[in-house]
Amino acid sequence: MHSMRANVYRVPAAGPDDVSGVEALFAAGLRLKNVVAIMGKTEGNGCVNDFTRGYASRCFETMFAKQGVTGVCLVMSGGTEGALSPHWTVFPRERSDAPASCALSIGTARTPTLPFHHLGRLQQILAVAEGVKAAMRDAGIDDPREIHFVQVKCPLLTLDRVSAAEHEGETVATRDTLKSMGLSRGASALGAAVALDELDHSEIADGDICKRFELFSRCASTSAGVELADHEILVLGIGKGWCGSFAIDHAVMENAIDPSAVRKARDRLPANAKLAALLAKAEPDPSGKFAGRRHTMLDDSDISGMRHARAFVGGMLAGVFGMTDLYVSGGAEHQGPSGGDPVAIIVEKES
Repeated sequence: MHSMRANVYRVPAAGPDDVSGVEALFAAGLRLKNVVAIMGKTEGNGCVNDFTRGYASRCFETMFAKQGVTGVCLVMSGGTEGALSPHWTVFPRERSDAPASCALSIGTARTPTLPFHHLGRLQQILAVAEGVKAAMRDAGIDDPREIHFVQVKCPLLTLDRVSAAEHEGETVATRDTLKSMGLSRGASALGAAVALDELDHSEIADGDICKRFELFSRCASTSAGVELADHEILVLGIGKGWCGSFAIDHAVMENAIDPSAVRKARDRLPANAKLAALLAKAEPDPSGKFAGRRHTMLDDSDISGMRHARAFVGGMLAGVFGMTDLYVSGGAEHQGPSGGDPVAIIVEKES
């Protein structure tokens, strides 16, 4: 019986248009059609007007289109504050004749286009929940407990999108484009929580989004961008029909200075395995304090709090793992407990 095999490649990027490292993988034998997802950290500001995400996505779309390849999930997260290093994480999968065991599994899905007046509301939660379930089916995972990471790239509102919705007689959740990023991330995270049976959608109302932070997912990582109007979804877990040398585990930090949770997750993985990728969220604690001490990230009128948080969490994780090409994404609404952040660790075991 055939099995599926997943691989993970971490590739440095000299800029948002630098796909040369990924092209080198193809020149070395990686088949383009096997790539199902690419996650990127680009060096923009990570806010509404960060066009490095769309620029990077367009460069990859062009590269794949030249070879007739479509449908690759492209998730670009802007913001490499502090010493975070811009890079790409490439996820290919292929059929294998090796016997199936329990190994890293990958699934992707894409939702229909989200009407702009649904953003930040229950309709977005339900749309993402269906998309996550579809990605789980694509990964061959039935048990939500085997999911360790759910990445959702979600849309945001621009003034043009707000005007289009209002022209149709609809109202939007907010006219503040920056606030729309948080609402979209939060609704997407709650959608993941519903799909993973962490929450029931009947528990959630429109007014709970970005308000009731006791509602959250322990596996969700969501990132908003202007470059799409639907949702691109990537799930990573442990599948029984998969083989290979990669494994994954996750943790939820209680706050942004909680390396012990991360170390415990790493300790659950094989000791002699090497780190393949680290995927994390970062959020300024909305209480205004970390471990009882005041922080000023939310009081800074010049720099978005999530930019501070990416640098802060990125530095802490870099100290734990001794590397800076880490996927640290800002804005963790409903992603982990208030002030805490999910972290997923992928390792490659020695063969």
